Amino acid sequence: MTTARQAGLVSCHFCHSLNKPPKTLTDDQELHCVVCGSVIHSRIPDSLNRTWAMVIAAIILYIPANLLPIMTVVYWGDGTPENIMSGVISLMNGGMWPLALLIFVASIFIPIAKLLTLLGLLISVQLRIRWRARQRTQLYRITEFIGRWSMIDIFVIGILVALVQFGNAATVTPGLGALSFAAVVILTMFAAHSFDPRLIWDAFEGQENE
Repeated sequence: MTTARQAGLVSCHFCHSLNKPPKTLTDDQELHCVVCGSVIHSRIPDSLNRTWAMVIAAIILYIPANLLPIMTVVYWGDGTPENIMSGVISLMNGGMWPLALLIFVASIFIPIAKLLTLLGLLISVQLRIRWRARQRTQLYRITEFIGRWSMIDIFVIGILVALVQFGNAATVTPGLGALSFAAVVILTMFAAHSFDPRLIWDAFEGQENE
């Protein structure tokens, strides 16, 4: 199997077109895509280190995001802080199963799945694993696409704060859990963006000589 880098080509990370670097290109010169004009590299510089840093930070912040209250709804002076899981249970007890399922999938299942996927991809690249490289690349693309939808909790809180207009009867206050959760979502989005899926195929370089 021959990779694009072995063939002397560089793929654009944005439009995915293949570019042939000029022979006169020096190390201090930037290479631009002939199609979209973006600055391109054979591999995203320092991709693994940056992705590892953001994934580890996201894992650390995911703990307070689930333990700390994400919002407090006070109605007629009575209310208790709710974290993500207790909020899901409250919605279920209130008969709002579709909304409870939506919050559970978007706020618990998707972030965990995305973190585990990024960890698996990072470890497989570090160990130069060749197993199912095509499927791992597809998994990365799916993870990058659906990751943005894990922000639904923050959208719900924003809508509640904006729409609840009961005067002094009720108030909705975002908690520290919402801030931690937003940081987790942003970090995982940046981690997915900084990870270079072309690294998956580097394990095949020199395979024909083995």
